[in-house]
Amino acid sequence: MKIWIALLLALSLPFTALASGGAEEEKEGENAVPKVAYYSLVPALVGNFGAGPKLKFFKADIALRVTGTEAEEKVEHHEPLIRNQLVMLFSQQTEASMGSQDAKEKLRLEALKQVQDALNQEEGKPYVEDLLFNNLIIQ
Repeated sequence: MKIWIALLLALSLPFTALASGGAEEEKEGENAVPKVAYYSLVPALVGNFGAGPKLKFFKADIALRVTGTEAEEKVEHHEPLIRNQLVMLFSQQTEASMGSQDAKEKLRLEALKQVQDALNQEEGKPYVEDLLFNNLIIQ
């Protein structure tokens, strides 16, 4: 019985060494490369858009991709400005500029540009690398 325990321990030692070595490599990697984070604008942006007698509404769940904790903190600090820029952009749209897949992609790129311009004006760096629509509903 003691032989089996000793054999089991001897066989498990290489696996524990591999597991701890992998953790050290992760820590070194985190120090060398800033981590990518997705900052979600919560709650979702909701408003109306378009012209005409019939009201049209949008609801946009948006995530901003940033790299590093400094960028995440700057985006969090300027979230009211970012939300305002995006609501103003969405409210100027028409049903045609929000309806098709190509139109949504064009709107996404314009929203990214607006966010980057606002942060660049306030902080001197754009900080946001990408803007993603988690959900975009128009009605």
